[in-house]
Amino acid sequence: MRIGLYPGTFDPLTHGHRDIITRATHLVDRLVIGVAINRDKGPLFSLEERVAMIEAEVVDLNIRNGVEIIAHPFENLLIDCARDVGASLIIRGLRAVTDFEYEFQMVGMNRAMDDSIETVFLMAEARHQAIASKLVKEIARLGGDVSKFVSPPILKALNDKLG
Repeated sequence: MRIGLYPGTFDPLTHGHRDIITRATHLVDRLVIGVAINRDKGPLFSLEERVAMIEAEVVDLNIRNGVEIIAHPFENLLIDCARDVGASLIIRGLRAVTDFEYEFQMVGMNRAMDDSIETVFLMAEARHQAIASKLVKEIARLGGDVSKFVSPPILKALNDKLG
């Protein structure tokens, strides 16, 4: 069984994330969505809320693609999380060249710690490449319309959270 790990904070899950998740299901038998606790980023949504949003958003993919998708909170090193869940593949989404520079460094470090775990980069579809959770939150906080970037349930959660 090929297990992939797609890590992130997912605060909140966007259409760009969902695009990567959908495409990753064609590469693996089980996809673990690693939900980073990362207190330094000061997430808008609690860990429990982010996990619940992910689980609700992937129900249809579980059924349609026949791939088990689970949300797995983690606070340790990414490479240790990959080992913990039995992943042989780390899946990373890229939006721009600046993402690649950072990710390239991370791959090197991860390979130095465990060269049996591969990293695969997936580019989000062009229409989703500019979407970043940080920007979605900022736009929503300032009263802008983010319905093009998130699903209706996540839009409702954002509106409920921000008032």
